[in-house]
Amino acid sequence: MSHLNDMALFVEVARTRSFRKAAEALGMPNSTLSRRISALEKAIGLRLLHRTTRKIELTEAGQLYYERSKRIVDEARLAHEQLGAMLEQPSGVLRVSLPVDFATLYLTPIIVDFAQSYPGITFEFDLTPRRVDLVTEPFDVAIRMGKLDDSGLIARLIGRHSRHLYASPGYIEASGEPAIPAGLAEHECICMPRFPSWTLQQGMNQVDIGVRGRFTLNSVGMIRTLAINHQGIALLPERIVAEDLAAGRLRRILPEWQGSSVTIHAVTETRLIPAKTQRFIEFLSARLMEA
Repeated sequence: MSHLNDMALFVEVARTRSFRKAAEALGMPNSTLSRRISALEKAIGLRLLHRTTRKIELTEAGQLYYERSKRIVDEARLAHEQLGAMLEQPSGVLRVSLPVDFATLYLTPIIVDFAQSYPGITFEFDLTPRRVDLVTEPFDVAIRMGKLDDSGLIARLIGRHSRHLYASPGYIEASGEPAIPAGLAEHECICMPRFPSWTLQQGMNQVDIGVRGRFTLNSVGMIRTLAINHQGIALLPERIVAEDLAAGRLRRILPEWQGSSVTIHAVTETRLIPAKTQRFIEFLSARLMEA
């Protein structure tokens, strides 16, 4: 690497035929530049420059070295410029594993904005509830909700979902609504299989309420739909039901209480990720953290 750097210095000296001009262009002391070129000549074993008090000329070996080196240095400079452009406008196929409901109910407009900002990227999305294997499967990044297992992968926190209690006006009219968290035990609650109780918080207060209901399922999207259709009370992320609240399809109940927040992580196999993946993670994080 040192010889490649010295090669670039030599090319500038040979191009300008002046240590002073080359040093000014390179932003380094004249003495340092002269010492580096002398070290390069010593490493090669041939004199590359004829130095006089008035001018610099290339030796025969110097002319050959300059012709070959100039191409290498120009190629390297072009590669850096292209990498810089790639960082600004990355391209390629971005393969992402996404949670089904979160992607369809909330992420899609954000992804559309990202696609418009980075037209060189094409997308392959795998919407699945399973935890894909980032080591053996061809994914650039996986977006995961909730608690992560200790897998040795690289996880970046990109957002949090606040959760609240919701029910439809039809359910409330038919069954009423609880005045305190303990009252949830007397209501139809739409539950997830591994969560027979809901943890609710009000400031510094926290309670765990055992819940039950006719419907137990592992789909946030279907829980939302069942709640809209008057089947019970649901504990859902606020962002997922924003349009339903605005349209009056759902109402928040026990508004002074909220459920524990759900974390959102971007998970990759390694910290060394290409620009397309880095930009995608940064874009999601900016939008999710500001919401």
